[in-house]
Amino acid sequence: MPDVTPDWAYFAALGLAEDRAAEDATTLATVEAGLRGRAVLLARERGILAGLPVARACFGHLASCDWPEQLAEGERFAPGDRIAVVEGPVRALLQAERVALNYLQRLSATATLTRAFVDAVAGTRAVVLDTRKTTPGLRDLEKYAIRCGGGTNHRRDLALMAMIKDNHREALAREGRSLAEGVLAIRARTPGIPVEVEIDSLDQLEAALAASPEWVLLDNMALAEMAEAVQRTAGRAKLEASGGVTLASVRAIAETGVDAISAGALTHSAGALDISLELSF
Repeated sequence: MPDVTPDWAYFAALGLAEDRAAEDATTLATVEAGLRGRAVLLARERGILAGLPVARACFGHLASCDWPEQLAEGERFAPGDRIAVVEGPVRALLQAERVALNYLQRLSATATLTRAFVDAVAGTRAVVLDTRKTTPGLRDLEKYAIRCGGGTNHRRDLALMAMIKDNHREALAREGRSLAEGVLAIRARTPGIPVEVEIDSLDQLEAALAASPEWVLLDNMALAEMAEAVQRTAGRAKLEASGGVTLASVRAIAETGVDAISAGALTHSAGALDISLELSF
């Protein structure tokens, strides 16, 4: 799947509008317009950095700011590390603070969890994939964070890649059509996009392979079943393992020889890292 660069300015404007930053009742009443200051974005726990471009866009949306110091995206940080320093009007620093931190904390948490999964499968052939289990409206940001953590983006949306899942299989069967006919229908309607077929038992593997998809998804299979699927497939399609993947189980899954492992937890369960903003003059 092609990588999508998020529209940083769009997400900054969206978050600031939601927070009504331009109408900040406290800051506009207590901070003089000409006062300038310096803010340090400070790490309170270990992590992998992701989201600094959108944080920068938040401050830049309100005023011209300088960034004399910053870490690189994807870089590791430890408690006490300075993630970045931003200098500019104090009003802008305070008005954008919460939104910038919200993005930075959540995207860095996603990158950090992703890196843990990637490190866990190091030395195997498997790549770590994300899913579409993202926060509505924030998918491009969260998939960007996956890349910062060393993961690989799977299909971004329903149009860029086709996936025949169990419910699609049921619909095809009700219509008297085979799996192969379903794949051919996809290729006829949208030529050139990759096709993936989901199966949940080895009994379905040969029919899936006969349909000639680029990918076969092994859903909630036991380790022994995955290993056998790898042997039977013999390179005729890429194999993706999915379903309840955790940090504790991902290494064993990778060692079955599958090509990729997808985990919804990377985006729906990452949480937020503790990052603060400290103002000085």
